[in-house]
Amino acid sequence: MTVREKIELLPHSPGVYRYYDDKGTVIYVGKAKDLYKRVHQYFVPPERLNTKTRILVSRIADVQYSVVASEADALLLENNLIKQYKPRYNILLKDSKTYPWICVTREPFPRVYLTRRVEQNGSRYFGPYSSVIHARSLLEFFGSNWPLRTCRHKIDSDVILRGKIRPCLDWHIGRCAGCCAGKVSQEEYNGWIEEIVHLLRGGVSEVIARYRTAMKEASDRLDFEAAQYCKERMDALQRHYAKSVITSDKDRDLDVFALTFDGADAFGAFLRVRGGAIVQSLNLGFKMQIEEEPASVLSAFIAEIESKFGELSREIVVPFLPDVEIDGVNFTIPARGDKLTLLNLGARNARELQLNTLKQREHTNPDEFRQGVMEELQKALGMTELPRHIECFDNSNLQGTNPVASCVVFRDAEPSKKDYRKFKVKTVIGANDYASMKEIVNRRYSRMLEEAPDDLPQLVVIDGGAGQLNFAWQAICELGLQDRMFVVGLAKRLEEVIRIGDPYPLFIDRNSQALKLLQRARDEAHRFGITFHRSLRSKAAVHSALRDIPGVGQRTEERLLLHFGSVARVQKASQEELAALVGPALAGKIKAALSAGA
Repeated sequence: MTVREKIELLPHSPGVYRYYDDKGTVIYVGKAKDLYKRVHQYFVPPERLNTKTRILVSRIADVQYSVVASEADALLLENNLIKQYKPRYNILLKDSKTYPWICVTREPFPRVYLTRRVEQNGSRYFGPYSSVIHARSLLEFFGSNWPLRTCRHKIDSDVILRGKIRPCLDWHIGRCAGCCAGKVSQEEYNGWIEEIVHLLRGGVSEVIARYRTAMKEASDRLDFEAAQYCKERMDALQRHYAKSVITSDKDRDLDVFALTFDGADAFGAFLRVRGGAIVQSLNLGFKMQIEEEPASVLSAFIAEIESKFGELSREIVVPFLPDVEIDGVNFTIPARGDKLTLLNLGARNARELQLNTLKQREHTNPDEFRQGVMEELQKALGMTELPRHIECFDNSNLQGTNPVASCVVFRDAEPSKKDYRKFKVKTVIGANDYASMKEIVNRRYSRMLEEAPDDLPQLVVIDGGAGQLNFAWQAICELGLQDRMFVVGLAKRLEEVIRIGDPYPLFIDRNSQALKLLQRARDEAHRFGITFHRSLRSKAAVHSALRDIPGVGQRTEERLLLHFGSVARVQKASQEELAALVGPALAGKIKAALSAGA
């Protein structure tokens, strides 16, 4: 039976489908509310699919499916199968590091410690924690407020009765209750453990309320020592968890999912709120192998978090709705208030992950990073070609003096300094930036058409607004290059991009690498141009009156100034002194010229 025949037999039920290649390898796993309708969306005319999806469909040799009871079940099954088969074309989890967990062991006197390995041994695990610093601070807080043991001894009633273990230094300094020597009962010790477990599950408010009640009861019976103990515990809890409480409703329990997208990459942030406090958080990156809808990526993110953290909250805050419905879960898209604050906090975490990932990629895989930047710039500007060759122009003059211009070249998003060019403005008089830009662009590409017609840039950037851009465009049109180059202007005030024929400026995200590449080219053109301009001004400033005398060149001028120190002293020197350096004939000319000038 062919693949086409198989998909005609698919049921109209929720489930998970699997695509196989001709070698029997799973290449894609997907979920569906309606298997028949979802799978049929792949087998449409090729022109209706993007390139990556067309490649996937061309490699499908077989399809299999599993029917489940609900969309939520399909989401979880899809997540498990992706982890099992690791299909080539699925959304891949990019963050592969092992996160820390807090483990509470299953022993008569449990230990509480940090681990990166989760074992099925009856112990209770809490996490994972995206920050090991946060996990360690929790352990430090528990250790300073409850005298828990840190040793690895196997402690039970037999060990205590036989006195096999001597109390260690922690017991002597008050950091351990001495359970190994029977200094504390198992019931009291496990009471502390249950309080800690309750805190790890987010029950901060309940524990504080319990201590408040106990403090009042102790005070009523005049047991002020016990009341003080409860008060100290309350104060410690409130101090530690005050940093995490960010909502006004202290009884609020919810989960928050935020996403940001960057081409084929997605970055997600998860926050778990219990009792108005953030008790868990995790940031994850996803790589999309084929085009995926944002709602589908969000569903995959939710499934991944559920597999790591367990059951989801009854209320989930999201930036948009996922493509699945989960029984008993209410999805909220906030417009204001604490929930929007939480969502914005998650979005900020997602953007931080995105920025850190880009920085790492820039150092570890610079070629891939630069390719991504060029693709982002191509998409932002609406170009048909990838801007591998970029040229940027800038004018520089001071009150109309020494007008110059610069052209810097970027190849594959990196400066190509050997291709930089500097120009003296020849045909324009005074400070006319518009006419100067037209002259320089015309000279640059007239010469390129003669010497390297196949090396024209895909993108030309003009430093300035609509005026400079329009005059540069006139020069390009006069050369017949309007169909061979994409030309934009980059204005400094608001960093807006001006495009030919578009009355409205384009504002690219200030944090995007595309805008940073344009800014880098603009700043480099300005630096190169101003350096050239300063060198011309310096040469003009050191021009002396000696150079205006016929027969006095640079070497003669230098010899006279080195010997006498200044033009004034040359003027005061006798003709015999001058003749000793430059000869009698030239000495007479210098003496006559300087005497006439005085």
